[in-house]
Amino acid sequence: HMRAFHCSWWSFFIAFFIWFAITPLLSEIKITLGLNKQQLWTSSITGVAGTIFMRFLLGPQCDKYGARVLFTIVLCVASIPTACTGLIQNAAGLAVLRLFIGIAGGSFVMCQYWSSRMFTKEVVGTANALVGGWGNLGGGVTQIVMGTLLFPLFKTGMSAERAWRTVCIVPAVVAFFTGVAVQFVSDDSPKGNYKDLKKHGNMPEVSAAASFRSGAFNFNTWILFMQYACSFGVELTMNNAAALYFRQEFNQTTESAAAIASIFGWMNLFARGIGGYSSDKMNAKMGMRGRIIVQTVLLSCEGAMVLIFANTNNLAGAIVVMIVFSIFVQAAEGSTYGIVPYVNPSCTGSIAGIVGAGGNAGAVGFGLAFRQLESYKDAFIVMGCVILISAFLSLLIRIKGHASLLCGSDDPNIGKSALAVPEPEGEDDDDA
Repeated sequence: HMRAFHCSWWSFFIAFFIWFAITPLLSEIKITLGLNKQQLWTSSITGVAGTIFMRFLLGPQCDKYGARVLFTIVLCVASIPTACTGLIQNAAGLAVLRLFIGIAGGSFVMCQYWSSRMFTKEVVGTANALVGGWGNLGGGVTQIVMGTLLFPLFKTGMSAERAWRTVCIVPAVVAFFTGVAVQFVSDDSPKGNYKDLKKHGNMPEVSAAASFRSGAFNFNTWILFMQYACSFGVELTMNNAAALYFRQEFNQTTESAAAIASIFGWMNLFARGIGGYSSDKMNAKMGMRGRIIVQTVLLSCEGAMVLIFANTNNLAGAIVVMIVFSIFVQAAEGSTYGIVPYVNPSCTGSIAGIVGAGGNAGAVGFGLAFRQLESYKDAFIVMGCVILISAFLSLLIRIKGHASLLCGSDDPNIGKSALAVPEPEGEDDDDA
């Protein structure tokens, strides 16, 4: 269980690292290639848009093949375009490159599926939140490692252009070998690997198409899709925008802007875990209604903090507000995936993929706002209002066998397993 836990968050951490490794370098790339604001945001939008398709695709495949094999494939494939960063020559090349690097973002589905498979409902919110949060931490670490450490280090022996063209080889190599390693050091489920379970008749074959249909035709899936767009979608947008925002609005250098921007991602160290833990604790007291209450409160606070951030005009105040804003963003992500395993346990992989794609869809929408609106303030105000509206969607969540926000009650006969996978008769449930 714990080998899978650590392989899950570390693999997603590396995937997130290479996904946004180029972000703190964008101000240098802008100078070298002569790009404007719209061209930079076009590349950022393509970087998250491509991941939408990957998350839809990988969700059903998790139900069929498990997370471990898919982690290996995604990390090894995404490391190739990451290593090719230095070859770009124009805006179109940058956009296409980031589209293919975005493959790495699909690994979030495997991260959440794997922990849901390994842990029961009493702790699944916390487990999902920790692996997701520590993985998302890669978005903050990459700002510091790439923008504040590696880029200046490379620049000491070469020009700034040569430095940004070569520095991305380092994370690409790490990602490739992480993908290879995870294949050999962990298992797909508590009872072993899917391939062996199917071979011995201990696990039925799963149709990826049927799994996807079941998840996609569940109304709750799409409510969570929209709410996750307003939490993880906001985080992705900040990963793209924060360094540029602090450099432009507060006249910071590339290195200092990257360091400040990294603070947003560093909150993943504990904030997403707080969201999942709070969801589990409220579930113990109030059942599903408790989880939905936590979700609603966190989204409401997040939206309010975005509006405050948009109207903060001094550097110190903006940093403090950003920290609080970040905590609510990531806590809301954790509470969302405290609910996901309950929607339809038999197709959790597909649902996790669809909801995860919502985060990327939100990033595309918010990215377009930042691209088209003249000022960052207007874009942040739009973002805050949309988040507040999404909080009210909790009223529409109706999960079979569970209480809703305002009515109903939990069915005491619902099983303990967070992710129901058929087990052969005569064997004990050894999930954690």
